[in-house]
Amino acid sequence: MPTPPENPSLASETVSLQSLANRTGYDEDFLGVKVPLPLPAQNGVETVVLPYTHFSVIFRPDRRLAAATAVAIDGTQLTNMDRDDNWQFDPRLPESQQAGHLVYRDNPLDKGHMVRRLDPVWGDRTEAAAANADTFHYTNAAPQMDILNQGKKLWLGLEDFLLGHAKLFARKLSVFTGPVLEDSDPAYRGIKVPLRFWKVTAFIQNGHLSSTAYILDQTPDLSRDAAARAMAEAERAGDPPPLGAFRTFQVPVADVADITGLDLGPLPDADLLPQAVRAARRWTQLESYDDISLHQ
Repeated sequence: MPTPPENPSLASETVSLQSLANRTGYDEDFLGVKVPLPLPAQNGVETVVLPYTHFSVIFRPDRRLAAATAVAIDGTQLTNMDRDDNWQFDPRLPESQQAGHLVYRDNPLDKGHMVRRLDPVWGDRTEAAAANADTFHYTNAAPQMDILNQGKKLWLGLEDFLLGHAKLFARKLSVFTGPVLEDSDPAYRGIKVPLRFWKVTAFIQNGHLSSTAYILDQTPDLSRDAAARAMAEAERAGDPPPLGAFRTFQVPVADVADITGLDLGPLPDADLLPQAVRAARRWTQLESYDDISLHQ
């Protein structure tokens, strides 16, 4: 089924190129050691790096979604800003390459922030306001179910929990997030809807670079065959794919690199999971933040 054109009356206007001209993006040296952007490890995957205020989006035009995002969080300078929800197209890319309002209209899908709205909102009021507005670009969103279950609550609060833990090095945190973009993801309204999302955090602990990694899974709670049939039926009917309750896992950082095809630089070697867990590629489902392993 062809994708209908975006209706301007149902989506905010695109901001101007000039309004984003001074954005410097994610700072690779923010933690005092270089932690580069997570870029595709192999050639052949086209991405575009879009800098915003305190964060960057590594965008996949072919999927109309981000492959990864990177944000620097200064927990000592976080500022309260009202939520705007004024979603915008990014003028640095054609609107046809971005998943806009049409994807989220009249269905149970949320515009899931990849860079959480609160994370880059720090610095002086002008800087914080720019960061707040920048998170409401469609390039920073991916479809997620709107059900707020315990797994999703854990996912949404991870940065707060880890900022509280990162008491050293002035409570700074770098966070990398994105969807797991699989060829088999179900089609809907001109995009493929990711079934899993990933997050990798980096901070200084005991004077050393440390990292942890997480997977959020919204795969439907069905057998593989039943899920495939349900996905196919939804696609034929033009309905959103059936998605399951969110489940959040702590996983080896190396596993995230493997399933995303992204180069995570020094972070797999800085993983705080015990070596035996990493070697076994063991995933631990989180029921509470007490389940997170932060010491090798």
